[in-house]
Amino acid sequence: VQLVESGGGLVQAGGSLTLSCAASGFTFNDYAIGWFRQAPGKERAFVAAISWTGDSILYADSVKGRFTISRDSAKNTVSLQMNSLKPEDTAVYYCAATARGGGWVRIAAYDYWGQGTQVTVSS
Repeated sequence: VQLVESGGGLVQAGGSLTLSCAASGFTFNDYAIGWFRQAPGKERAFVAAISWTGDSILYADSVKGRFTISRDSAKNTVSLQMNSLKPEDTAVYYCAATARGGGWVRIAAYDYWGQGTQVTVSS
């Protein structure tokens, strides 16, 4: 099982980045995918999640209206489009997969995790 994040980098405040999560080694369409982030000195926090069909989507209040999660089942990838980035969005971003039908905001709900990608937003 492998989840690999990409697309992180350094961007100025107000800019955009698109993160990608590539999945392999499991039946992608049986899993919901979530994005979490962890800033220095802080706990890992929920960002967004998308169901296996793509019909159900959740966002943290802090990113609602700025971030968009989507999935491409043909390519086994999930993307996180991040717009209007703020310095407080600076963190390591992780994607994770869960077979559970709910509880997607909880870290403990997820079965598999990627290694993370760094996003740094300068002011």
